Amino acid sequence: MSFALLALVVAVGLLGPLAAARSIWRVPVVAGELLGGLLIGVSGFRLVDPSIDDFQLLASIGFGLTMVVVGSHVPVRDAVVRAALARGALGAGLVGAASAVLAAGLAAVAHSGNGLLYGVLLASSSAALVLPMLQSVNVDKRSAAQLVAQIAVADVVCVVLLPLVVVPGRALTAGIGLLVIAALAVGLWFGLTRWVRSDRRRVLHAYSERRRFALELRLSLLVLFAFAAIAQFAQLSIMIAGFALGLVLSAVGEPHRLARQLFGMTEGFFGPLFFVWLGASLDLRALVAHPAMILLGVALGVGAVVAHLASRIAGLPWAQAVASAGQLGVPVAAVTLGLQTHTLAAGEGGAILLGALISLATSAVSVAAVARRAKGSVGATPAS
Repeated sequence: MSFALLALVVAVGLLGPLAAARSIWRVPVVAGELLGGLLIGVSGFRLVDPSIDDFQLLASIGFGLTMVVVGSHVPVRDAVVRAALARGALGAGLVGAASAVLAAGLAAVAHSGNGLLYGVLLASSSAALVLPMLQSVNVDKRSAAQLVAQIAVADVVCVVLLPLVVVPGRALTAGIGLLVIAALAVGLWFGLTRWVRSDRRRVLHAYSERRRFALELRLSLLVLFAFAAIAQFAQLSIMIAGFALGLVLSAVGEPHRLARQLFGMTEGFFGPLFFVWLGASLDLRALVAHPAMILLGVALGVGAVVAHLASRIAGLPWAQAVASAGQLGVPVAAVTLGLQTHTLAAGEGGAILLGALISLATSAVSVAAVARRAKGSVGATPAS
């Protein structure tokens, strides 16, 4: 891999901020980065070879760091969200049941053996996607606590299940690896919780800042790559390693300086590189050559919205139920794992991302409706 290739990838990655330049468009940054990858990759001018080992390694690091950010967005410490956890879990369970039924029917119609994967995709939500959208329109967490709790539960469960359903034959080995990483993450959380409450943490933080050692970032990367090594040995994805570390950071309370450092590393280089690599790896010609895959993508997007309407039974308002269908992290992870394990049919990766974009657009419209209703209810409240 040459520096010319890196320069091209970074330049193409700037399409992400350009596509998302106007906040009213509600276009996620990753959409522009994926488009840039499509232009220079297999579907476009073939300027880059996504199968280069060095390129894949850097993309895997970007994938792991992206999942750290996704995990850190899960509001583990939020007391308001925890109070609504039971109803949120019930809503997520109802969505999961509806997704299983829809996925079975979809797999039968499409003559596909990926019914389990479709079920996880339909049931998934994205805390890293929907929560920032809620914040951008000033929706108070208290007015959407059940929605946030449901998204958090769905996010965690679907990320854990995804590696198991992509390659069911490896489920036993993958399950053991998951348990090991989960046990280590819990142990790390317990140790860090005690460490944060002690004076030693403040001393180390001040010392690292004064000497500019970035010790917290170095230790976080050490944990990420150690978890990734376990995941690799168990034939899992680095996504589990990154997500586990993100959950730990969210549970303990991520220091602001560490958050800025991880944000800079991820959003400044590794994250865009991963999404450009993913776009470059997708073959949209296969999607166009197989019109049934386009229908599959539409069915996945619409099916996700329909499945999430089941959370109405748990008391979630209509607009919030539709908003919870917004997904991007799990579909992107599914396509990445599918490409790495060669388990997706021709055009199926593009179909999965098409479904994700449909759910994303629907969720963005619903979040705006949630914001209007929240402002209306505040305006209708009499002054005390």
